[in-house]
Amino acid sequence: MDVFDGILLGFATATTFTNFAYCFAGVVLGTAVGVLPGLGPVATISMLLPFTFGLPVDTALIMLAGIFYGSQYGGSTTAILMNLPGEASSVVTTLDGHQMAMQGKAGRALAAAAIGSFFAGSIGTLFIVIAAPLLASLALTFGPAEYFSLIVLGLVTSMVLTSGSLLTALGMVLFGMLLGMVGTDVNSGAARYTFGTPHLYDGLDFVVIATGIFGLGDVLANLENEHTRKATIAKVSSLFPTREDWKRMVGPILRGTGLGVVLGVLPGAGVLLASFSAYALEKKVSKHPEQFGQGAIEGVAGPESANNAAAQTCFIPMLTLGLPGTATMALMIGAMIVQGVQPGPEILTQQPALFWGLIVSMWIGNVMLLFLNLPLVGVWARLISVPYHFLFPIICVFTVIGAYSISNSVFDIYLMALFGLLGYCFRKVGAEPAPLILALILGPMAEEYLRRALLLSHGDASVFVTSPLSLGTLIVAALLVASILLPQFRKVREEGLQEVD
Repeated sequence: MDVFDGILLGFATATTFTNFAYCFAGVVLGTAVGVLPGLGPVATISMLLPFTFGLPVDTALIMLAGIFYGSQYGGSTTAILMNLPGEASSVVTTLDGHQMAMQGKAGRALAAAAIGSFFAGSIGTLFIVIAAPLLASLALTFGPAEYFSLIVLGLVTSMVLTSGSLLTALGMVLFGMLLGMVGTDVNSGAARYTFGTPHLYDGLDFVVIATGIFGLGDVLANLENEHTRKATIAKVSSLFPTREDWKRMVGPILRGTGLGVVLGVLPGAGVLLASFSAYALEKKVSKHPEQFGQGAIEGVAGPESANNAAAQTCFIPMLTLGLPGTATMALMIGAMIVQGVQPGPEILTQQPALFWGLIVSMWIGNVMLLFLNLPLVGVWARLISVPYHFLFPIICVFTVIGAYSISNSVFDIYLMALFGLLGYCFRKVGAEPAPLILALILGPMAEEYLRRALLLSHGDASVFVTSPLSLGTLIVAALLVASILLPQFRKVREEGLQEVD
């Protein structure tokens, strides 16, 4: 199937009444999630996963994807109007966006964010159309050794690009891999780390752990910090950029889009890294860098374009390689596996309607978001004024129902509560939980590919370095680890990520 036929199939899939309605529901919910600080897409998707099991797999993924990239739009609204970033990637938008709002230019800042986001999202979707089939064809030539090396690179990159201590990130990865080993070994049939509990023979359910860490963990953290949500909403006047604004916006939107498209493919924190990198780039190339932080429209257009482009292209490794680059993509893979679909290069040939339908739905969702965000900006801004003590009971009910509905087991509810407490403790000590979720998904995959590679090579471990692709991937992973030891790189990493904490 060529690209043109694939796009036609995608439109036929995405424009059915059911898929169109769920796409709309996803982007609306995503915008609301982005607006509310603390209630991010990872927590929302983890809570909604059990409720999507009864849906067709294409419908479920279209809605979950809409929540993810819709949250990138919503995060900019409160960042500009209230100096409260709904998403971590919108932190940098507060620097100039809120300054513009204080100067009476809130409408122009919101327009710059929405226009840049729509353009970047559309280009990111186009890049998926071009790059994903090529990467999928290349991935069909991968063997177990190459896949194992790619997983190692993904885990290493997630550690390097995670805020906080590298040693803490390593500990989270190891803990996640340990959790992934709980259950019955598929090769030997031996029970591992079950402590004689029959409930653990099938392993720890990914959805239960994710819901606990991100759902209940976020609830506990937000209850402690509810006072930080109080802010004044800036008045919105004209939503039309001036001619001078357009001149200053075009370059940053183009550069931010290009940067986001590339960085979004990287495993780890592609969206967050794209946003901060775009701001740094615009400040470096600007003829008036002293205006940044004082209300420069370039400081809004560039980062917002970058994070929305990255939000689209981060689907590429998930769809083509079956490897999640972020915690959100790990949840997407979990949704696909539960639905009986194995993500990877063969999805393009075995599930073309799912693949192309998801891609086309992204473009449709971006159009929806453009028309939803600007006219309803007042509604989204006032959503933040809802007291959190009205929201958290509803969230808790959804998490409990979702965890119980997976296997109708009360044990899962207790397990979710335990990991909710762990998630809260992780935040208190500054440990980012995203690497744990990635390792929980990738750990068992790494173990399986390691075994397959050694079995095919009759126990010869040199198979990982005799393959050029595997060797190259491992070298890149080693260089990333070595770069942390360089004082200059460590300083740049800490400065770039400390603003998110």
